[in-house]
Amino acid sequence: MDRVLTAAGLPPGVVYVRDLLSGDEEEDIRDRLDAAEWSTTLKRHVQHFGYLYDYRARAVTADAYLGKLPEWLEALASRLVMYGYFADLPDQVIANEYLPGQGISAHVDCVPCFGDTIVSISLLSPCEMIFRERSSSRSLAVLLHPRSGVVLKGAGRYDWTHEIPARKSDVVGGTRLDRGRRISLTFRKVVRATGTPS
Repeated sequence: MDRVLTAAGLPPGVVYVRDLLSGDEEEDIRDRLDAAEWSTTLKRHVQHFGYLYDYRARAVTADAYLGKLPEWLEALASRLVMYGYFADLPDQVIANEYLPGQGISAHVDCVPCFGDTIVSISLLSPCEMIFRERSSSRSLAVLLHPRSGVVLKGAGRYDWTHEIPARKSDVVGGTRLDRGRRISLTFRKVVRATGTPS
């Protein structure tokens, strides 16, 4: 599939997939999210589905259970399983809204909280994601196109951080790309713990 990229330009265990969604699906997701309430507790706006992630404690607890994913997100989660990106159905999704100039600092998604696969789908605007190897100074960048997905597994999940630099444009191949409003959907599987609802 030529829309799937696994190359020297990406960390081991990272797969980049173009056109994971159609344009109509992208618009539908944006409209569904905008019809709901965006949380303003962070600098960027977020919505949680399945479980609430506690950014301060870096934890997901049993009392953070919000209920099953809505049907439209469960359908997307099932597609990710069908494509072989997840072995089990993801049950937690965070929608992040990024306005030009906003980003997210370098991080590894909470290891005790979530399983071995993370999938992030980009909507609306391109932006650059930077990967940094934790044991060296090595860094790699990938341009995330609208409707694309990034799959993090193995070393790409645990041994490399990923970030969206907080800037209003990206320079890729000598060309400046202005950012617009971007939304990401991050799919994860919560690691079961005592007292966590099934």
